[in-house]
Amino acid sequence: MDIQHCSGVLDFFQTLIGRKYMATWTLHGDGKSVQPGEVVAPAERLSWPRTIGLGLQHIAAMFGATFLVPIITGFSPSTTLLFSGIGTLLFLAITKNRVPSYLGSSFAFLGPIAAAKGAEADIATALGGIVATGVILMIIGLIVNSVGIGWIEKLMPPVVTGAIVMIIGLNLAGVAKGQLSASPVVGVITLTAILLIAVIFRGFIARISIFMGIVLGYIVAALTGVIATEKQDAIAAADWFGLPTFTAPAFSTTAIILFLPVVLVLIAENVGHVKAVANMTRDDLDDQIGRTLFADGAATTLAGFGGGSGTTTYAENIGVMAATRVYSTAAYAVAGLGAIVLSMSPKLGAVLSSVPDGVLGGAGTALFGMIGVLGAKIWVENRVDFGDTVNLMIVATTLVIGIADISFTYGDFTFTGIVNGTVVAVVGYQIMRAIAKSRGTTRS
Repeated sequence: MDIQHCSGVLDFFQTLIGRKYMATWTLHGDGKSVQPGEVVAPAERLSWPRTIGLGLQHIAAMFGATFLVPIITGFSPSTTLLFSGIGTLLFLAITKNRVPSYLGSSFAFLGPIAAAKGAEADIATALGGIVATGVILMIIGLIVNSVGIGWIEKLMPPVVTGAIVMIIGLNLAGVAKGQLSASPVVGVITLTAILLIAVIFRGFIARISIFMGIVLGYIVAALTGVIATEKQDAIAAADWFGLPTFTAPAFSTTAIILFLPVVLVLIAENVGHVKAVANMTRDDLDDQIGRTLFADGAATTLAGFGGGSGTTTYAENIGVMAATRVYSTAAYAVAGLGAIVLSMSPKLGAVLSSVPDGVLGGAGTALFGMIGVLGAKIWVENRVDFGDTVNLMIVATTLVIGIADISFTYGDFTFTGIVNGTVVAVVGYQIMRAIAKSRGTTRS
């Protein structure tokens, strides 16, 4: 992909967002403040200086999490940030500025990417899986737009969704252990910093405790000579300004199978986030869920074709909106354009790519566990009844299969613990529930 082509892509999105939709944002009140009991709606904005400031705040909110995925997986952080920004602008365009959201790197891709890359670190094969995930999500978005979300809610009740999210996080426990063992002292310092920052500070700093812990761990690693010499040389040689590197995908059916469970997680995240935004903005957005799924799929597909990680709507930015009561999509347009500008620094990308394994292991110990706990959070919030035999048995089986990574190979296809656990959760639940209802044995 040459410079002229990239420039054309960016010009297109700037035109699409900046010219077509800028006229749709009306000034909220005097543009300077939000009165008690009021909110700034998606189609409204504050004054442009304030809107730019809010956009920068959204960049800060997504920055740590968006960079963690490429740092852990070995993808280019700059490329991932570029497609995160472009994906956000694309999302705004497809949803016609009705759904304020930022598309950042999805942690659901961590396990499948690690498995698809394998021992040879084949990023291209992992990108093929990301592209396939995006395409499937786009198709599901079109279906939802036509028939509604009722079928999704029946296929993926909270007990199933929670189990899938949990195994996607806890399946990576072995990865964290391996990275931590590379430099135990630095890893423990990183983990300790994350835990202390999370409880000592409040608000924004507490929410980015993992990113802050990585920064402190990186400083310790640099001072103690843990960072590899070739990484240091790469930082010194990198330019301050330049285009990110691009990598084309390679497609493997075996690898694509590994990514299928991610589709279910992305659906759950999107639906949950849209409903949360609808509640905060006092607007019924159910008719937009098909569009949001399609938009997220399109952004993920685009990222996979260029070398970036898959995307998802970000809860971190929803938190910012809840705190400020400003739901203007203009702020997200600023954030998307800002992310694109930041991605044009190879020096920053080289620094992020040089984070040593010990630091990643410390962060991963907390991060992967947090992903797993999100699954339990889904159960708690939806009051899943584990006195029900079907719920209890499906979750118990799914967790062991996923966490122990119980896998098998059939011909050229390898089915990992996450894939097998997902099949048990989705298909097994439906079969057991149907049998239990027919026999009147839904509870023990």
